[in-house]
Order: sequence, then structure tokens, then C-alpha cells
Amino acid sequence: MTDGEILLYAPKFSAYTKSKVLMAFPGPESFALSSLGYLWLFKDLDEDEEIWVKRVYSDTAQLSTNPKTVDFIAFSMSFDMDFLKVFEMLEKFGIPLKKSERGEDFPLIFAGGPVVTANPTPYEEFFDFFIIGDGEKINTEVIKSKEGRGKTEFLEYISTLDGVYVPNITKKVKKRTKKLEEVIYTPIISDKAFFKNTFIVEVARGCANRCGFCLASYLNLPLRCLDFDKIISALDLGLKHTKKIALLGAQLSAHPRFGDICEYIHNRVKSGEQIEMSVSSLRVDTITPEILEVFKACGQKNITLAIEAGSERLRKVINKNLTREQIFKAVDIAKNAGLKGFKFYGMIGIPTEDDEDIEELITLAKDLKSQYKGFNISFGFSTFVPKPHTPFQWCGRENSKSLEKKSRYLKKELHKIGITADFSGINSDYWQAVLSRGDNTLADFLIDVYKFGGKSGAFKKSAKEHNIDTDHFALQDFDLENPLPWDFIELNPKKDFLKQEHDRLLNYKKNS
Repeated sequence: MTDGEILLYAPKFSAYTKSKVLMAFPGPESFALSSLGYLWLFKDLDEDEEIWVKRVYSDTAQLSTNPKTVDFIAFSMSFDMDFLKVFEMLEKFGIPLKKSERGEDFPLIFAGGPVVTANPTPYEEFFDFFIIGDGEKINTEVIKSKEGRGKTEFLEYISTLDGVYVPNITKKVKKRTKKLEEVIYTPIISDKAFFKNTFIVEVARGCANRCGFCLASYLNLPLRCLDFDKIISALDLGLKHTKKIALLGAQLSAHPRFGDICEYIHNRVKSGEQIEMSVSSLRVDTITPEILEVFKACGQKNITLAIEAGSERLRKVINKNLTREQIFKAVDIAKNAGLKGFKFYGMIGIPTEDDEDIEELITLAKDLKSQYKGFNISFGFSTFVPKPHTPFQWCGRENSKSLEKKSRYLKKELHKIGITADFSGINSDYWQAVLSRGDNTLADFLIDVYKFGGKSGAFKKSAKEHNIDTDHFALQDFDLENPLPWDFIELNPKKDFLKQEHDRLLNYKKNS
């Protein structure tokens, strides 16, 4: 253990390393140390004696090595606004933002993560290549293939690999989808992490529910569940070092033995262990008294569930086939289990949403509050952001003025009945939509957004300077027959299926 960190693996060191890599996280150290994907990919490299690798964060004060002397700098991009920290870090390293200004002597700069897997085109001028899809093992393969090759020869070579996109060379790239044979877990437990000393275990990857707006669902298909015995072995390892655990997965309850996993943890608690457990998400219709009994035993007082929309019609539109009765049943189970409250996540601005859908949401909240007096009920809302590779990728976003009006109305009406509601930034969501559906014309726009300070005003100023019609990317419905900037990425399901889902979901009418 060093500097408040416990390593659950054995790094390999050699005096004859062949590649030097900086694993760069475009955020503070505390966030990086709670990022399972970032830490696991770092572990993969750190276990290879041919690779020298160091972690670096946006708040790293001083590096022990000159960034210009390494072979690779790898960035993990999980959020649309991460480009701002990427630029900040590159400037701090003394590395030009545009790859065209970096000669042979500069490191190769690449990125992976959901942002660039979905649509790397806005960032093509900044990175030499991208990892598309699951990053396990491919990072190591790519880095080790550099030996003996100049930049041009190397980029030509890796452009032929599945899961690697090299702008201006690759014509089509197949998303890397890994068969999950090993459990991914927190390899470094740290008291400096945002989730302090928490051991995270991936239980399942992907989600078979396929909500029409959900990038996390479509980008990670097919649903893959990890082996039960391997999950238990991982939990045993983590619980030797901490009593805080978290189960990760977009569709945890789809694991065929999720109940058994919960029972295993519950039995350890009943034997006297003080275990704190949290979960990433649960579907309303999969909650059982047994599962919530475990949550309570592990210190959970409240639970968060995503219902997305207040009306059943609108839930059908997004493919979240969840009934009012199922929602009330979930609250019943939670209250009877001794939990104190629910936070519901919802979304406004969903395609086809109208005033009646908003009123049904308020009615649902009123009825919940009335029926479950003394039970803490709150709501959190985001606004719809169209994402690539989903059935709603063609759907323009509702304009910000209309969304602001809806959010003010919802907050006022929910406040009247004693329910608190918080909303994501509507302007920020607008700019996320621009980045999500942007293309390779945005490079200079992004640079000036960064130079102008990175706030909403900076986006507006830069758009004006570069004559960028940001409403085109954020608000306009795209024609289903026109090519999309990210069409060169091959993944399942195919575009024809997304078109069929788009038409099917958006055709749900009133009283259907």
C-alpha cells in the first residue's frame, strides 16, 4: 500500500521496457480513482513488463517524466465535455492540440471511451487514432505493435485492426466487443477516490432493454453477464481490503443469478460483517423484497430508479415498458422493506412529448406522495440528448426556451405537493447534443470554445466566430436516408434495425 492506495494486482517492472505510456484522465484524481474502466485498462498495461505506464490527471501538479518523451498518451473520454480537459492537459504538457502540428518526435495521442466510440469525428484533428469499443487487451496489442515502426507505418498497420480507427486511413471500423471471460473489478482501492475505499465489481455489461435514447444500452450490446463464481471470487478479494462494495451494470437484475449474488452478500452481513453496498441501477419491475432486504442490511436508506417519463404512452415511446402499477408496487416493496425514500429519474423533451405527458407526470407524483405519506420521494430530471447508434439518433432536441418553461412548471407544481426536483443544465445538454451529433467541421470551433473559457458563452461566441449552425446538430431532425457522420462504425444492431425501431417507437399514439 502506497499513498493511500491498495493495489490488488502485481505490477511488473523491467529495465528494458519497450514502450512508455501516460494514461491520462481528463478529470481530477478523485474521479479517476473511481473510474473502473480507466483503472482496469491501466492495470492491463501495468502488468506487462514491456510497457512503462504512469497515471496522470487534470489536477496532477507535477510529472516525474517529460510528457514529450513518452511514446503514447492515452485519454479516456466518458463525457462530451471531456475535450476541454484534454486540451488543458495537452497544453500543460507542451503538446500542440492539432496532430498536424506534431512531428515525429511527439508522442502518439489516442483516445477511447464511450464518447469516441459513439462518434469520434469532431475530435479527428486532435488524436492520431481511436479505440472503438471495449478497450481490454486491444490497448496493449496496439502499443506493443509500435516497436520498430515509424509513425506512418504504425498508423497504417493498426488501421487494419478491429476496434481501431485511424482518421484519413480507416474507411470502416468494426467496434471491438469483448467476450467477458474475466470479472472487471477495482484494481486500486484508494482513500483519495471520490467513492472512498470502494471496491466496484462489474456484474453485467450491456442492457437488453434498449431504451430508444440510451447510448449505454446500444453501444454495449449484446448483454453479457459475468460468471457467478468469478464474481464471488472478486467480492472475496475486495472484502479483504474494504467493506464498501458497489455492483456495476446497466441491467444488473438481468444477471440470472443476481438474487444469489445479493444473498451471498447478505449472508456475510448476517454473519457479522459490516458491509456497505451500492448498485448502479435497478429496473422498477425487478425489485423484490429479498433484494431490498439486502440493501437495507448493507446500509441503504434510499433507492434510485429511472422511470424516465410520467405517462405510459411516453414510456412506450422510449421502449421502457413500465406500468403505473409496477411503479407503485416497487414503492410498496421499498417501504415494507424499511427503506426511507425513493428518488425517481425522469427526462423531459422526449420525442413526441406534449403537455398531457407532463400533466401525467405531475399526477403520478401527487398520487405517490398521497399514498405514501412520510416516505421521502424526490425527482431528478435531465433533458433528452440525441445520441449516435440509437433509434433516436435522427431526432432533434426540443429548443431550450421550451424546455426551460417545462422545467419551471414542473418544479413549481412538484414543490406544491412537497416533492423536491432538480434538473440538469438545459444549456449544457444543448451543447452535449451538438457534440454528440457533430462532425469533423467542428475542430476549430472546439479549440476556440476552450480558449474562450469553456462555458456556455464560449460555445456561443465560438459558433458565431466560425459560422457554425449549432441548431443543425442539436435541434434538427435528420433525414433517415441521409448518411450520418458516424456511419463508418460497424456495430450491432445495424442501421436498418435502428430505423425500424425509430419508426415503431415514435408511432405510439394517445390511448395506444
